[in-house]
Amino acid sequence: MNKTRRMALCAVLSIFAAGAHALDFQNTSDAPVEVTPEASTGLERLYVVRSAAGVRVSYPSATARWSKFGAAGGAYAESMQATAGAGESSIVLGAGDCGIIVDDGGRQHCYWITDYAGHEFHIDGLNPTDGDYACDYAVLGFRGEADAIRYYSINGRELILDREITVSYPTLVYDEEAEQFVQAEHQSSMAQMNAASHVPAPLCDTQFTVSGDRFLRAWEAEQSAQSPTYRAVAVDARTQATQTERDADNEQDTGISGLGGSAPCEITFSAETTDAVAFREWQISRTADFDINENTFSDNEFSYTFTENGTMYVRFTAANADGTCTYTGETYEVSVGESKLLCPNAFTPHTSPGVNDEWRVSYQSIVEFKCDIFNRWGTKMITLTDPSQGWDGTHGGKKVAPGVYYYVIRAKGADGRDYKLSGDINIIGSRERSGTVTNE
Repeated sequence: MNKTRRMALCAVLSIFAAGAHALDFQNTSDAPVEVTPEASTGLERLYVVRSAAGVRVSYPSATARWSKFGAAGGAYAESMQATAGAGESSIVLGAGDCGIIVDDGGRQHCYWITDYAGHEFHIDGLNPTDGDYACDYAVLGFRGEADAIRYYSINGRELILDREITVSYPTLVYDEEAEQFVQAEHQSSMAQMNAASHVPAPLCDTQFTVSGDRFLRAWEAEQSAQSPTYRAVAVDARTQATQTERDADNEQDTGISGLGGSAPCEITFSAETTDAVAFREWQISRTADFDINENTFSDNEFSYTFTENGTMYVRFTAANADGTCTYTGETYEVSVGESKLLCPNAFTPHTSPGVNDEWRVSYQSIVEFKCDIFNRWGTKMITLTDPSQGWDGTHGGKKVAPGVYYYVIRAKGADGRDYKLSGDINIIGSRERSGTVTNE
C-alpha cells in the first residue's frame, strides 16, 4: 500500500466526526431499510435497497466528493462522478453492493449499500429430517434462497448482515409451578439459511414455519412456508423425590441432611416425561455407577421404603422407541443412619399433665419392633408394635397404680442389629391423686 492510500485509509477511519448525514434515495418505490452497523466497522450507516440499479443517492453538500469501495476496503476506493445541485450532490447507483465514501470539506463519511436484488429471499418449501444429531437438533431441509448477505468494513473486514429469518414451531417446555411439560411456541432467528439449517429438536410432534426476511417484512412482502408434520424423537424428563415425614418426637435425629435419615424411610420418586419417551426405568443401586441394580421400576412414579443402613442411589432413565435418544436424570442419594434404642426407667403419667406422662423408647433406624409391658404379677398391660408408640400408664381404660412394671423388647435395626431388651418401668405417682387407680 503506497503512502497516499495509507493516508486515505487513516482519513476514512475518522468517519465519526461531527456533522454526519444520512443519505437520501430517489427512484425507488420501496424505502431502503436502514441498519446501524457495528461501531468497529467504521461505517456510519448501512442501507438495504430493494433494487439498486438506477437509484439516485444524494448527500446535502454541493461540493462533496464521492468515491466507491468494495471488499478491499476504503483504502482502495475509486472516485465517482457526482452531480452537483442546489445544496446537494448525488450519484446514480448501478447493480450490486458497494461502499460509499463522501468527502465533505475534508471529513470522510462512510456508508455501505446492499443491493437486495442480488440476495432476495424466497422459500420453496421445508422438509424437516432428523439428521445426525436428532436428539439435539432437527434439520429443516430448507428449499429456496437465503444466502449470507456480506458487507465490508472500511478496512476490508467481511461481516454478515442478519436477515432475521424467523423459524417458529410448537414444542414442550417444563412448567416449574405446574410441575409438568406444557406446549409452548419456540422461535429462532437466523441470519441466513441453507439446506441443512438446524434448530433445537422439538419435544412433541410439530410443524415448522419459516418466515422472512426482515427486509421483505419491512416492504410488506414477507414470505413464509410450513413444513409437513415432524415426528418428535428427542426426549426429556424432570424428576423429583419426596420423603414422607414422621413427627415422632422420640425418634432421634441422625444428623443426615438430604434424603434418608432414621429408617424406615419412605420416599416417593416421580418423573414427568416428554411425548417421545417410550421406555422408562427407575434404578436403585448400592453403587453410584449403577453397575448392579438392586431394584428397578418401570412406572413414572413409585414409592420405596429404605430399611437398610448405608447409602443407596436412585436415578431415572428414559429412551425413545428405537433407543437412539436417551435421558438420564440426576442421582438421588438416600443415606440411612445406624440403629439406636434406649429405654427410660421411669415416668409420671398421673401428675403434671403433658410432662413425662408417657413411657416411650428413644430410637433411631428401628425397622422391626415389639414391646410387651407387664405388671409385677405378669399381667400384660399393653403391646407396642412401633417404636413411636408409647404407654400412658393405663390398662383397660383405667390408670394403673404407681410402682414397678416390666418391659420386654424384641427389635431389629436398619444395620441388622438385633435388640433383646428387658427392664423396669417405675411409675411415679403424686401423694394426692384423683381418679380411679387399679392395682391389677
